[in-house]
Amino acid sequence: MQTTAADGHEPTEAEGRLPVTAPQPAAFVDPDALLEGLDPEQRQVACAPVGAMCVLAGAGTGKTRAITHRIAYGVHCGAYQPGHTLAVTFTARAAGQMRTRLRDLGVQGVQARTFHAAALRQLQYFWPRAIGGGVPPIAPQTTSLVAEAAGRLRLRVDRAVLRDLGDELRWTKVSGLTAQTYVGAAGAAHRSVAAFDPITVARFIETYEEVKTERGVIDFEDVLLITVGILAERDDIAETVRAQYRQFVVDEYQDVNVIQQRLLDLWLGDRRDICVVGDPAQTIYTFAGATPDHLLGFAQRHPDAQVVRLVRNYRSTPQIVAVANAVVAATSTRSGTAAGAAERPDGSSRSARLAVSSGGLRLLAQRANGPSPRVSTYPDDEAEAHGIAADVAAAIAAGCPAEEIAVLYRVNAQSGLLEHALAERGVSYLLHGGERFFNRPEIRSALVMLRGAARSDDGSTPLPELTRDVLVGTGWSPHRPSGSGAVREQWESINALADLAQNLAASDPQARLPDLVRELDERAASQHAPTVAGVTLASLHAAKGLEWDIVFLAGCSDGLLPLAMAQGAAAVDEERRLAYVGITRARRELRISWATARSAGGRATRKPSRFILPAARLLGDADLVAHAASRGAAAPGRGKATARPARAPARCRSCAGPLTTTAERKVGRCTNCPPTYDEATFEALRAWRRDQAAKASVPAYVVFTDATLTAIAERRPRSSAELAQVPGVGPTKLASYGPAVLDLLAQGGTVS
Repeated sequence: MQTTAADGHEPTEAEGRLPVTAPQPAAFVDPDALLEGLDPEQRQVACAPVGAMCVLAGAGTGKTRAITHRIAYGVHCGAYQPGHTLAVTFTARAAGQMRTRLRDLGVQGVQARTFHAAALRQLQYFWPRAIGGGVPPIAPQTTSLVAEAAGRLRLRVDRAVLRDLGDELRWTKVSGLTAQTYVGAAGAAHRSVAAFDPITVARFIETYEEVKTERGVIDFEDVLLITVGILAERDDIAETVRAQYRQFVVDEYQDVNVIQQRLLDLWLGDRRDICVVGDPAQTIYTFAGATPDHLLGFAQRHPDAQVVRLVRNYRSTPQIVAVANAVVAATSTRSGTAAGAAERPDGSSRSARLAVSSGGLRLLAQRANGPSPRVSTYPDDEAEAHGIAADVAAAIAAGCPAEEIAVLYRVNAQSGLLEHALAERGVSYLLHGGERFFNRPEIRSALVMLRGAARSDDGSTPLPELTRDVLVGTGWSPHRPSGSGAVREQWESINALADLAQNLAASDPQARLPDLVRELDERAASQHAPTVAGVTLASLHAAKGLEWDIVFLAGCSDGLLPLAMAQGAAAVDEERRLAYVGITRARRELRISWATARSAGGRATRKPSRFILPAARLLGDADLVAHAASRGAAAPGRGKATARPARAPARCRSCAGPLTTTAERKVGRCTNCPPTYDEATFEALRAWRRDQAAKASVPAYVVFTDATLTAIAERRPRSSAELAQVPGVGPTKLASYGPAVLDLLAQGGTVS
């Protein structure tokens, strides 16, 4: 059976080489003429096509221009043969753009592909030779495989949990893990999937592989894994690949994962003709296995590598660049070493060490001045959405095309209010990288249940309470789930309906469920306007690689950006890089906003994101800085605060936000942040408290209140002295219950 290459060309058997697209004869191009119009650093990249090079390219610095000119210069000066050059990108769109630019520079025949596309092409060609027969079918989507594996283990899953299990499978594979090595790695990386423990997830991974084998299919990640296996085990095949591809260019190198790096090493062999391009400040996919370590350690692995920094930003105004620099400069984790690098006047170096931190590069603005970025404060999320919509409509009326405006946010659940506010203004919009709010499966399901319940609503139950009761039937819980991913996003979406019911009841105490359903139907109907050309709504992850004239960065409060569950310096710094990515999408105008409360009339307990405080200081926004420093100050018009000695407010140990209620201070964590206790330990404490209360014939809270019990579970005291420090544990309770509690904690939640 004859094998056809992935691009449709027939395999070439001559000299055992991989099939390549034959380059078309090109007119003579003066290589030196290609360098005209490049800045000094871009020229440094382009005119040195031979040998190892690491290009540290900040946002908007023209990295694609630099590397395509490098390839074109190498081809036209005779250092490269197009068919022997492989350019690797991370998206098919980027690969297509690179091929177009190369064609415009007079170069055809260079292979520009994603890692997966390049590996699949090789796998299809070499499978008959290495294994025999044809490549097994690639499962177009793995949801049914994931569902079957979960079913065999009798795991209770819904659509969101299936998505999270699928994501965990991908992370396991791209990290080079197996079911046997998953448990340790997941613990070290603090990963969690819904309510499953790592051992259960490991069993699921093993079962998934069994299901896949029985069906005779492979998945998308297997393409990389199997190709790596063949090249590692068959030296003859590896040499054939290396004879074919002799020069490599890798874009977005900060996003390379373990398996992709292993594949690149096997392609490269002992050669050194490789150019990698990346920006550590735009590493935003570590949750999916990406790591900037390969970029930051490149010069150590290639001691003769030339390091060039692209720092001239051509995209954004100096005002926006200044804010971006201020935000990323506060990065707390550092990688790489600044010492020992021999710097050149042009910013390049030849060094065994890569002189850059994971915080990124300081950009130098090249555009003319523009308006100062603006930070706006709103009383609640709905007011923020309407304020943004009003500003968007004004910008369009002033002549800015709608497609040159974007509203960016941290999680997709934030889009609902924005969609509604824009629709009310008659502003068309496009959702990039996410479903419309009312098209999401969980929302459609919730609406069906709400409509059914509305038909039998006798008006005896208050609207918020009845709505919550109905939503519980969808799997929603009043308590935020721990962790992130699809389960969290699904919860946020449904919780928005509960918040809407609360707000409707606040404005009209007589409102009942039929009124809520009518409101939801009207909102859904208003979002059916044509969206051929419209404002872009996108999450910060989905916005990577895009740019607009005007960017609104919404929801910039601690708990949303960074997310409340971002634990530890590394996780917070990844959130900071997301903010940096959002800021650097703006060409001309940047507008940042946040809300002091989630719902209208709610407590103003939020504070502005720590990431925008550098911008506030830079812009001289003293009010915003003061608000962040003291969230609990008396609001205007609510009376004069009584003078008292200044005292530092108690801070949440998760997000560092002030604790404003007695229960928050007792637990040591604000209500916006998820619990940090071990669930088994907490349940054991609750069972023990219930037994003690029953023996004494008193309510459970007399033994310990819920807040005190939660504080004990989260702090896990190891001595009587430490237990006495927990609020709510006085001398009497310490003497009565202390030994039993400490014994239970010492045994990991097992009642002795």
